[in-house]
Amino acid sequence: MKAPLLLLLVVVFLGRTGRGLAAAVLDPDRFRPYVTQFNADDQELYPQFIPNAQAWGFLSTNVPLFECPDKELERTYFFRWWTYRKHLKQTPDGFVITEFLPPVSWAGKHNTISCPAGHHFYEGRWLRDARFLDDYSVFWFRKGGEPRRYSFWAADALWARHLVRPDTARLTNLLPDLIANFEAWEKTRRDPNGLFWQIDDRDGMEVSIGGSGYRATINSYMYGDALALARIADLAGKQDVAARFRAEAARLKKLVEEKLWDEQAQFFKVAPRPPANQLRLADVRELHGFTPWYFHLPAERFAVAWKQLVDPQGFRAPFGPTTAEQRHPKFAVAYTGHECQWNGPSWPLSTAVTLTALANLLHEHPNPPLTKQDYFDTLRTYALSHRLKLPDGRVVPWIDENLNPHTGDWISRTLLLQRKARPLERGKDYNHSTFCDLVISGLVGLRPRADETVEVNPLLPENVWDWFCLDQVPYHGRLLTILWDKTGAHYGKGRGLRVFANSKEIAVSEILARLTAPLPADGP
Repeated sequence: MKAPLLLLLVVVFLGRTGRGLAAAVLDPDRFRPYVTQFNADDQELYPQFIPNAQAWGFLSTNVPLFECPDKELERTYFFRWWTYRKHLKQTPDGFVITEFLPPVSWAGKHNTISCPAGHHFYEGRWLRDARFLDDYSVFWFRKGGEPRRYSFWAADALWARHLVRPDTARLTNLLPDLIANFEAWEKTRRDPNGLFWQIDDRDGMEVSIGGSGYRATINSYMYGDALALARIADLAGKQDVAARFRAEAARLKKLVEEKLWDEQAQFFKVAPRPPANQLRLADVRELHGFTPWYFHLPAERFAVAWKQLVDPQGFRAPFGPTTAEQRHPKFAVAYTGHECQWNGPSWPLSTAVTLTALANLLHEHPNPPLTKQDYFDTLRTYALSHRLKLPDGRVVPWIDENLNPHTGDWISRTLLLQRKARPLERGKDYNHSTFCDLVISGLVGLRPRADETVEVNPLLPENVWDWFCLDQVPYHGRLLTILWDKTGAHYGKGRGLRVFANSKEIAVSEILARLTAPLPADGP
């Protein structure tokens, strides 16, 4: 490579990160073998913008590095960045992010699907290269995207990204489009009682027991969007718009808590659309009843619902939370009929929502019914579910559609292979959930904020790991390092929990505890 071109690439990279690379604690080459093995195990059927041959070059300069004693969890973290990279697609309308690698008939322009797009933003906000989500944000509203083909918490997702990479100009420029999107949902999916309704299939949750109607999903999404619109309007100096959407969020909060809460079952449920004004809740608890906590919606008294997550008759299972409570007579894990069923199988999409919601509960509730250990155990179960046994007996990292919560078998894949369905390996490397964000904002506890304060509050239980490090994390134009070293011997930086911004230490605690610190105005 000629020197001028190399210099140009360095300048472009530094421009995208906002700062030069601060001194790293972790050596990126330590993680290269993961990617080498992922590539070796892979049948690369549908390469897009960054093929496998370029995967390590991209990941080593774009994703936060994570090291911990649990190599299964560490491997899954890098595997999920490796698969996310596969879905970055360059189009005449800029970059988009796909859900399926092969084209599917139910997708929109450029094979995009709005159902997992909120997850794409929550996960992708930690990439150092801003182009991908910059383009994707505009695509949904101005380049032919269909944000209402499926449920999609669009404004909330863009706000969540802004909390990591502030971009007031882009966000406020999209405010009219985001308002128009909210109003279009109101016209097509809102009844006079104030509640939004959705078909379960359009929630991405086919064959559910609770069925269609006033679902905690769509109403929580719209609550999250209303709050985000109020915050974006504040940035734009539009106080009347901000007041309007704060009032809308308050109205939705009241409706969800009063109309979708089953006091006897102690859970948020679906209410089918009635012929009259009388609402009758479905007789089943479903995992999506935890969605309100994803958006910080419920008051403290509703936290009792979380006991169901760890109840073996509720949602707890060996390979991931079930999508319906196992005590219900219609609970099923079927290998007949539709390959995508939400009446029992574990789905990464819903597991990711549940873990984000649980992290919010544990960070905000003064006396939560679950513990950090419950979060850690559920996250680790999720990590271990990312596996597939090949015909030759080898076990390789894998992410697909839905899985058998009792055996770990990827149900859709099994059925589609039996049926010789096309396209080949439809669900392979399925981009329908988060994982890396759950490690960064949940387990390590980097809690994104709108102000220039770093907040770190790990959900790692005491005495589980003696050390971990999350390194080279892009945040508000700086690069953060968060490390835990119980004895001080592992990293040689001293004992305890430590936070660095551009290599400058800004916060320390001798124990795993909440830390806050102002971001430095300049570099180290």
